Amino acid sequence: MSRMKSSNTFALAGSVLVLALSGCRPDGAKKTLPGNELFAACVSCHGTDGYGQEKIAAPAIAGLPAWYVEAQLVKFRSGIRGAHPDDLEGLRMRPMSRQMQDDGEIKAVSAYVESMPAKKQAATVTGGDAAAGAAAYGVCLACHGPDGKGNPALKAPPIAGQYDWYLISQLHKFKAGIRGTNPKDITGGQMRPMSMTLADDQAIKNVVAHISTLAK
Repeated sequence: MSRMKSSNTFALAGSVLVLALSGCRPDGAKKTLPGNELFAACVSCHGTDGYGQEKIAAPAIAGLPAWYVEAQLVKFRSGIRGAHPDDLEGLRMRPMSRQMQDDGEIKAVSAYVESMPAKKQAATVTGGDAAAGAAAYGVCLACHGPDGKGNPALKAPPIAGQYDWYLISQLHKFKAGIRGTNPKDITGGQMRPMSMTLADDQAIKNVVAHISTLAK
């Protein structure tokens, strides 16, 4: 009986040794992929440089803070953002966000996006009055700051250097209730009333024209 017990002990020890040498974990958990590999799922829309592309309404994401990228991926995955039937770009992002298998991969790809060199995008929208927009930007100062660099404590992302067409699109979405109406979207819910201080399309163009003048 003791000889059989000893044999079983050696067999178990051998199995553990094989697992250790092979790099496998006994619980079968997979290894988290590095951020640069995970970013391959983002390239078709945001590009290898993370600068996005207007033709499919994909914003520039290179250099965005990891905390913001992570928060948005969580929102897309859970349906807090991108679930509205009129949010075509958001609906496209939801399945993309789910390619990240767990929190570890979300953090890894978010950190990689933050490490990518940011680039101030050139203004493309015409008809905005930056001087008039500077006054309207007053309601944005508390969260996004005078330089548009955002505020991590308030979960407000940087907006300086982002495409003007993307900023206009998001302001329209907030005003229309396409974004920011989910009860769990705290920061989006804060943005919605701010967007509604902009009376019309011209006011939106004006404030975005001002944002386009801010240094990145």
